[in-house]
Amino acid sequence: MKVAVVMGGASPEHHVSLASGKGIADAVASLGHTAVPLVIDQQGDWANGLHEAIDLLRAVDVVLIGLHGEYGEDGRLQGFLDQLKVPYVGSGVTASAVGLDKHLTKAVLRAHGIPVTPGVRLFGAETQDAEAAVQKLKEADVEFPVFVKPANGGSSFGVGRATDLASLADAVAAAAELDPQVLVEKEMVGREIDLAVLQFPDGRVEVGPPLEIHSDPAQPFFNATAKYDAASATEFVVPAPLTPELAELLNRTALEVFEVLGCKGLARVDFFVPADGKPVVNEINTLPGFTPASQFPRMWAAAGYTYADVVDVLIKTAVAQS
Repeated sequence: MKVAVVMGGASPEHHVSLASGKGIADAVASLGHTAVPLVIDQQGDWANGLHEAIDLLRAVDVVLIGLHGEYGEDGRLQGFLDQLKVPYVGSGVTASAVGLDKHLTKAVLRAHGIPVTPGVRLFGAETQDAEAAVQKLKEADVEFPVFVKPANGGSSFGVGRATDLASLADAVAAAAELDPQVLVEKEMVGREIDLAVLQFPDGRVEVGPPLEIHSDPAQPFFNATAKYDAASATEFVVPAPLTPELAELLNRTALEVFEVLGCKGLARVDFFVPADGKPVVNEINTLPGFTPASQFPRMWAAAGYTYADVVDVLIKTAVAQS
């Protein structure tokens, strides 16, 4: 088969996406397929040219999307591929758009009774009035410390921690530079557990072994440096040590999140597990990081699937669904 691998993109996660795309393209070739790498530059333009990219996309059997963040994970590329009638890996337009928007994701999950991180959304003039933001937090029963993040995006770009009015104003301003909508959420003290969801060609959906994040203690939280710096002391524990009851609850919730949002193909669902409370969903990634060192492949490796095995499942599932 001819498999296009789209990577890069105009989001702050451009370089992360290039790494994901290279890993995917290498795996595609190792499986005996022809990989057709297609790069979108940081301005959002196709490196081959738009018309040439369309011709290449129409000539392949399936598209593997290695993009992260806006312009790739948010449904825009998915809609483009739908119009070209080209099968692609992962969720469609609606699930992709909702999944990237953290506020919408949590609104949908909350409406279905799925616990999520408490917080508020700021937009417009609210992002320039820290005192009004504090009042909104009080009304939602959220106190300092809080985490501030762009409503759309990933890789912890634009994420900050605030402990008072001044640091809140700074964090909101930084997040608003990346997105006009900003989330301010309660700091959840406890364990960070991720689950990988994978759909197989026969339609079944399974959850891989849980992964626990032990972030670099030199960093204030699991930020971009803790995630991507080669010198980072961040550790991933797979499988995470969980009681059978907690493992069952997290698995069931991850599958419910996948179903409620209408996801396809793959997703990573991230949880906070407080020491004295029930797990809450922090976010979903419908196109999670996919370098060989990323969490998603690590979790499936613990289940006995090589990186290439996972790529093979994704390809076959996308073709089966087309």
